[in-house]
Amino acid sequence: MFPFTKKTEMVAPQDALPGRSTPLPLSNRHAVLGTPLRGPFPTGLEVAEFGMGCFWGAERAFWGLPGVYTTAVGYSGGYTPNPTYAETCTNKTGHAETVLVVFDPQQLSYEDLLRVFWEAHDPTQHMRQGNDVGTTYRSAIYTHSDAQLEAAEASRMMYQERLTAAHHGEITTEIKPAGEFYYAEEDHQQYLHKVPNGYCSMSGTGVSCPIGLTAA
Repeated sequence: MFPFTKKTEMVAPQDALPGRSTPLPLSNRHAVLGTPLRGPFPTGLEVAEFGMGCFWGAERAFWGLPGVYTTAVGYSGGYTPNPTYAETCTNKTGHAETVLVVFDPQQLSYEDLLRVFWEAHDPTQHMRQGNDVGTTYRSAIYTHSDAQLEAAEASRMMYQERLTAAHHGEITTEIKPAGEFYYAEEDHQQYLHKVPNGYCSMSGTGVSCPIGLTAA
């Protein structure tokens, strides 16, 4: 039990890996959409950020949605600047694996993205998703505005009601304002497009989310 417990404990800031000052190399082209991965992005677009366990499957859940301009995978919510994938997997960076979603709010609402987030993974598993165990696999919503923070917190309460009715546990999703997003290595960007039969551990609860389905 000790190795399991150690993986699910957040590293203290003073014990986190030092990282590096230089961002990891990146081609800056989305392999599916052909759009830039890094900003600045066109005027009128918004940014959302989600952690749903392994970021390969999480990214694929979003890039095909109408209104999504680009997606990218990376590391955020922790302490180590510009970490590598190997460093993040040690659980000594404090980061979660996350997906950045840049979208047009005229075509796709933030609430619609929240619905995909809640339904595509199990937000009750604490520091894990399925067989992937560790702080890097935690469920997280990192918000980029006060409106997003309010919507995320409201959606958690609404989805908890559905989960409770279906005899599931408590949501453990971390919801807080976004910090720095560190882009992951090129090989991890749009991984399941490049490797269609690649590993994906993501699995939802089967409980539908009311967000985006009801009138405001």
